[in-house]
Amino acid sequence: MASHEAVSANLRQVTESAWGGGVAPFATGSKKLGMWLFIISDAITFSALIMAYSYVRVASDNWPMPFEFYPGILKATLMTLILLTSSVTMVMAVRAAKLENRSSVVKWLGATMAAGLAFVLIHATEWAGLIGEGVRLFKNPWGAPLFGAAFFTLTGLHMTHVFCGVCYLAVVAVLVAKGKLSSEDVEVSGLYWHFVDLVWMFIFPLVYILSVKMG
Repeated sequence: MASHEAVSANLRQVTESAWGGGVAPFATGSKKLGMWLFIISDAITFSALIMAYSYVRVASDNWPMPFEFYPGILKATLMTLILLTSSVTMVMAVRAAKLENRSSVVKWLGATMAAGLAFVLIHATEWAGLIGEGVRLFKNPWGAPLFGAAFFTLTGLHMTHVFCGVCYLAVVAVLVAKGKLSSEDVEVSGLYWHFVDLVWMFIFPLVYILSVKMG
């Protein structure tokens, strides 16, 4: 009789929802769920900006083509490779966290932060170069006046996300070193970082590759 009741209880556990009224209604941690919700909302923001940039570009007859292959496109390609590398180091940090190797987690997070800072610094030099050539929010020496506003808004928002991500990972690294965070916390920070990298994969071809100066 006891064994029959045990089997029935197991069957109920299999067929019932994974949520039993606790803190994980979607069978995932609240931190991870919160990050996914943030990513969805942020993806909507970037999608709107990318569509706005595309519309303004198509609607303008004299959209500027300011990026020469050297150094503009090569610099943007380098930034892309840096972000792709940072995604790999972030994966290694998450893996180390699941293996409970705190020193490796800190090391890989440090490598990811270094890549993020390199991206921001290279991007900042590019901004400085364009500003030096006379690009402003509503004027530039080449054509459509909205180029500056569209370019600085889209790339500036992304660069801000990268910098905030570096600060976020720095806090995570410090707390992991002190043993105050779990592997889930590292994984959640990885979700944010991968999202930022993914957004750049849309910005890079749209803003740079399609704006190469011809001739």
